[in-house]
Amino acid sequence: MELKLHRPICFFDLETTGVDVARDRIVEIAVLKVYPNGNKESKTWLVNPERPIPAQASEIHGITDEKVANEPTFKELASHVYNMIKDSDLAGFNSDRFDIPLLAEEMLRAGVDFEMGNRVSVDVQTIFHKKEERTLSAAYRFYCNQTLENAHSAAADTNATYEILKAQLDRYTDLENDMKVLSEFTTRKKSVDFAGFIALNKEGKEIFTFGKHKGVLVEDVLTNEPGYYGWIQNADFPLYTKKVLTGIKLRKLNTKF
Repeated sequence: MELKLHRPICFFDLETTGVDVARDRIVEIAVLKVYPNGNKESKTWLVNPERPIPAQASEIHGITDEKVANEPTFKELASHVYNMIKDSDLAGFNSDRFDIPLLAEEMLRAGVDFEMGNRVSVDVQTIFHKKEERTLSAAYRFYCNQTLENAHSAAADTNATYEILKAQLDRYTDLENDMKVLSEFTTRKKSVDFAGFIALNKEGKEIFTFGKHKGVLVEDVLTNEPGYYGWIQNADFPLYTKKVLTGIKLRKLNTKF
């Protein structure tokens, strides 16, 4: 089944130095852009992370320090990546919990004001886990009856994810072929930031999800303990979390006037 699209959607995959969203860096990014008329374009970039790639990471994706030594940094590539995805919804495999948060961190470090407010995301892994509980390679074999060659190659994983989503729509007739509906289906929780430190309560208001203020309204904490904002800004939280918190603080200040 081909996708019913009202705007382009970019399937993407990252290979990285590790799995810490706030600290690790991209070493490869592949994007497959699918247009509403069915046309597709793809691009893969190797990225110099400006730090050593741990051996355990290289063992997974095969990308070594030597391989990326002469490649551009993400800051040098950021505008090219952004121009490809800026008008599109996003999709990936485990993208809501890892790829999108890490991409946002890299964009913000590069000075690109990355936002998800005007787009939706579809996490193909979530559909798979809700329906079958498997890995990407097993998903590709299960849905497409093919063996995933070059697993952990960003381009191979990206194309496999695109094919899996189309096959999932063929298999599960209760899934609507609409990116907004699929985004809602694949959203695990109503997080305001990607990392899940700030979420929405039942009333749709922002609350902290961690620490001594877990479950407390963010605005109340900013009022009663203003130093908490500074602590988060200076601590090792993701940049996108800090950006969201700043937005809440500014909104709160603006409502006073």
